[in-house]
Amino acid sequence: MIPTLAGVHHLKLPVADLARSIEWYRTRLGYRVQVEFTENGVLAGVGMHHPDGGPDFALRRDPERAAAAAGFDYFAIGVPDKAAILALAEHLTALGEQHAGVHFATIGWILPLLHDPDGHEVRFYTTQHHTDIPDGEVLAVDNPRETAEAREQHAGD
Repeated sequence: MIPTLAGVHHLKLPVADLARSIEWYRTRLGYRVQVEFTENGVLAGVGMHHPDGGPDFALRRDPERAAAAAGFDYFAIGVPDKAAILALAEHLTALGEQHAGVHFATIGWILPLLHDPDGHEVRFYTTQHHTDIPDGEVLAVDNPRETAEAREQHAGD
């Protein structure tokens, strides 16, 4: 039997400075605080909601874990299509955020190397695909970056 699942409920990251991270996710990506969690009268975490389709998101004050997790890309946030991810890249650039730009990836387009204030890599990947994987098949990818670059050049994209 395969269990019934319903997608990702929420994402959660440890952060060093809760107020700083709340402000970053609000101003860069449009997230809004929806739930506050306090412990012994101190704000310890928040649940955030995106008004236009982003996954619900939680931030938890935990400086040690935030430092240990810096640099790793734990998830990729979905963006509808290539036009939307290009617009997102322009938005982030206008705010002075460094990132690697939009690139042709294995099955869609990716915007990597955006880092939040704790150094977590926040990636974006289109839910629109340029490559479909037939149901039940496995796409084997050797050297993903080089393979995507070669396919992008061949596709003229």
